[in-house]
Amino acid sequence: MAECGLVLPFGASQPPSNQFESWVLTDLDSGEVLAARDPHARQRPASLIKVLLAMVVLRTLKMDTVVVGTQQDADQDGTKVGIEPGGRYTNDQLLHALLMHSGNDAAHAFAMQLGGVDKAVAQMNTLARDAGALDTRAATPAGLDGPGMTSSAYDLALLFRLAMQDKQFADTVCDRQIDFPGANAKPGFVVGNDNPLLYSYEGDLGGKTGYTDDALHTYINAAQRGSRRIALVGMRGTMSPVTEMYVQAVPLMDYGFALARSGAQPVGRLVDQDRTSVASTTAAPPAQPGTIAAEGEQTVGLLAVSGVLAALAVLVLVGYGVLRRRTRSG
Repeated sequence: MAECGLVLPFGASQPPSNQFESWVLTDLDSGEVLAARDPHARQRPASLIKVLLAMVVLRTLKMDTVVVGTQQDADQDGTKVGIEPGGRYTNDQLLHALLMHSGNDAAHAFAMQLGGVDKAVAQMNTLARDAGALDTRAATPAGLDGPGMTSSAYDLALLFRLAMQDKQFADTVCDRQIDFPGANAKPGFVVGNDNPLLYSYEGDLGGKTGYTDDALHTYINAAQRGSRRIALVGMRGTMSPVTEMYVQAVPLMDYGFALARSGAQPVGRLVDQDRTSVASTTAAPPAQPGTIAAEGEQTVGLLAVSGVLAALAVLVLVGYGVLRRRTRSG
């Protein structure tokens, strides 16, 4: 998957015209890459990096914990869900605000629980590295542009696939609306999902939208048709001049399903090395009969056999000596 430009199966038709500088179509279950354009081009991810933050949150924090909103939460730049200082919110409500409405105030509230912005970003980068997303470097928890902030369509497809294996994440991005608490005499309100295809595309499973001045438009969307689940990641998208990114995504999603149905050979595969879920202290199981042991196990086995043979040789020599002495004395 190191190719530049279009990466298509042999004999495949050209993909629909679109204004994403880089994009990847993947099978959510197998990790196969169906088609791509500049998959490893390093771009600003904008709010798509919230997928990575959500993964850290779901692996670290309890969703029923109640959090009190702060003035710092409310003062965040960009899109906000409407956290009020002194308001009380569960982490589950904040997760919905983060993924459904791209709330930067929710991202800040999570960062504070993770030890502060710097520590939250460090945890995000550790998880990205451990998962094999080597094009990714988070600089802010919410995806606001920061020094060195980068990712790729390939990496975001990889991270989204991992995230969708968590039922709570998958359920959250698929929710269309939730009730959000009010505070300070302000009534509660309904938060709607800002992914338009969730309401209009057949079998849609949800995704994530993003935009900053540096990143331009970024977009993830997933859907299921029959037994196939595919996802699209698009980066550095522009409108041409008024075609919104989700509208441009529809023919690309259709193209991905057509490739899947045709049985076209995948052009690559997402790496699958989420080491964060594997205990490093787990002992290796003993080699079973008929299997080839690892190199270290072979060495240990040969040493053990050598030891047994040496012991037998000593016993034979001792026995021979005793027999000779008895023969002479008789």
